[in-house]
Amino acid sequence: MMCTRSSWAARSPALRRSSHDGCTTHTLHPSTRSLPGYHPGGRVEGVGGSIRRGQNTVKLHGYFRSSTSYRLRIALELKGLGYENVPVNLLASEQKGEAFTSRNPFGSVPMLEADGRDRAQSMALLEWLDEAYPDKPLMPSDIEARYTVRELTYAIATELHAPLNLPVLKYLKNEYSQSQEAIDAWYRHWLARTLEPVEARLAQLDTGDFLLDAPGLFETVLLPQVYNARRFKYDVDAHGHIARIEAACLALPAFQHAHPDNQPDNPENSA
Repeated sequence: MMCTRSSWAARSPALRRSSHDGCTTHTLHPSTRSLPGYHPGGRVEGVGGSIRRGQNTVKLHGYFRSSTSYRLRIALELKGLGYENVPVNLLASEQKGEAFTSRNPFGSVPMLEADGRDRAQSMALLEWLDEAYPDKPLMPSDIEARYTVRELTYAIATELHAPLNLPVLKYLKNEYSQSQEAIDAWYRHWLARTLEPVEARLAQLDTGDFLLDAPGLFETVLLPQVYNARRFKYDVDAHGHIARIEAACLALPAFQHAHPDNQPDNPENSA
């Protein structure tokens, strides 16, 4: 799965992205070989938008509607890195089985098989991808622009993911006997608590179609949350800057390829 390179010219000197061209080769540090989840197999080469590890394909273990899996799909697509999608059925709790937790003790998706390791936790994975494969960076080079990206990205990743995650929603239903209507109200409450200030910050920054000149880390984390917000009938369109960024991203092939509607484990695609 590939995407075209976007221009990273800045909207202002404080918001400038760096670009990297050419071939990069990454080797494992010797100490890595003693870590759980390490599989012997040589080096990783990122060449002209491809990712290889010997003859093995990089594998993304995820669920089509998981927001964290969605993040990784977007990032891989934006970087033009090829990967194999390995579905993990969260509704059947496959991620909690011994076969999965023996490789990923967190029992969560996504898990990325790359560079000889089983890697977990989406935000750590996004940072690792940008460091291991610096071509088509998700982060700008300017320190203040990087701060702006982190401020808004981590507002979503840290404030929204935990209270709105599937295990929490199941807990509300099973342990506290909450109705679906009450759970939906819970979901929308926490969305508003974070998306309203995110929208206000975007307005202060006078953003256009993207936070900077082209989509990066912020859009990679924002779009999955907006997708879920619409599923729970949250009025995303009331936030003009967020809705505009969403529309601009969804017009790009990278985001279209990563969208839950287009994943092989989406039941609607098995008919």
